[in-house]
Amino acid sequence: MNILLLGSGGRECTFAWKISQSALCNQLYIAPGNGGTGSYGSNVAIDVNDFEAIKAFCLKEKVDMVLPGSEDPLVRGIYDFFQNDEQIKHIQVAGPSAAGAQLEGSKSFAKAFMARHDIPTAAYHEFDDNNFNEGLDYLKTCDTPIVLKADGLAAGKGVVITEDRAEAAKVFTEMIREKSFGDAGRKVVIEGFLDGIECSVFALTDGMNYVLLPDAKDYKRIGEGDSGPNTGGMGAVSPVPFVDATFMQKIKERIIEPTIQGLRAEELTYQGFIFFGLIKVENEPYVIEYNCRMGDPETEVVIPRLENDLPELLLKMKAGQLNEVSIRHKKEAATTVMMVSEGYPGNYEKGKAISGFENCKDVLLFHAGTKTDSNGSLKTNGGRVIAATAFGENIQEALKKSYAAAESVSFAGKYYRRDIGFEFSK
Repeated sequence: MNILLLGSGGRECTFAWKISQSALCNQLYIAPGNGGTGSYGSNVAIDVNDFEAIKAFCLKEKVDMVLPGSEDPLVRGIYDFFQNDEQIKHIQVAGPSAAGAQLEGSKSFAKAFMARHDIPTAAYHEFDDNNFNEGLDYLKTCDTPIVLKADGLAAGKGVVITEDRAEAAKVFTEMIREKSFGDAGRKVVIEGFLDGIECSVFALTDGMNYVLLPDAKDYKRIGEGDSGPNTGGMGAVSPVPFVDATFMQKIKERIIEPTIQGLRAEELTYQGFIFFGLIKVENEPYVIEYNCRMGDPETEVVIPRLENDLPELLLKMKAGQLNEVSIRHKKEAATTVMMVSEGYPGNYEKGKAISGFENCKDVLLFHAGTKTDSNGSLKTNGGRVIAATAFGENIQEALKKSYAAAESVSFAGKYYRRDIGFEFSK
């Protein structure tokens, strides 16, 4: 079959690498893709949110499946767009409806959903311009640290945690009144701080059944020791040592199954990935957030460990047959280290020449912010540039390979964290 993958990051490069290995895939197209995805299929200059252009391309190239990598087209309703058009409704869109994608598209929707279905999460209040002053008064009563979340999509950067009430009031004002996160911050969720250790769990659901992919832990902060502002992700490890069978059983019973039952009870069409951003507090799991797609850079460790054929899994999902599937994955650990541009997650320059790939051994290099110029030279084209993924008997062994590659790849201003997996390296 012909498959169209939507996106241009490290997650999509990893998907492209995986899909290209499937005997079920005849032609793989990536829109718009990046400097690495062209090694696995054909890049197409189409924006992920240009649904009419996507439709025209699908008809022209006889596309059978569309896999949106990022949240934007899902929240904007690409599933519904295809379902409501007789010309293209036969094409599988591997993702939830716009209503289902609200789990990520609206923090307030997700919190209310969890409350309705008794899914453990932090206590919260929500505010917008209409009750702005009430929000300021509420912040004066909050215990610290204080967690503020922009309600809408903010590219993984819409969460601020502060120990200072005055700082919280400043951030709250900037979000709502000064639109520091654009429309994403028109509503702000203020929630209690949960003190624990985080992990990510990934389910693929057909709306009735689900399968679990390998778990992972990512590292969002720019600085070592988890310091500095949030990024889109600086690295990840899989599996997570503290997610044992007992803890995973709690996650299934208290979080995953009630979530899928809740989607069904509320008649929210959902055939796709659910990312559960979790935190372990005194040996109990709580939900920090949902995503309606795979994470990045978690995909760069989860998908390489997955031994199942990905297009086959997605076809089973469409047929409502995930109950017939057994997930197989490598026993080896996988780690990824993200190389980023100088200045990220703030302002950074693009167009820096990238070299050194020939010195990288026993590693997978997944492109994120790269492009090939008119001369065929590889250049930086984003904040997060290259993810170096490696396998090992344990996290420490895999990290040695990831770091060796991160050292070998060269571009002006390159930065990467040297303490990915630090909790598990002692």
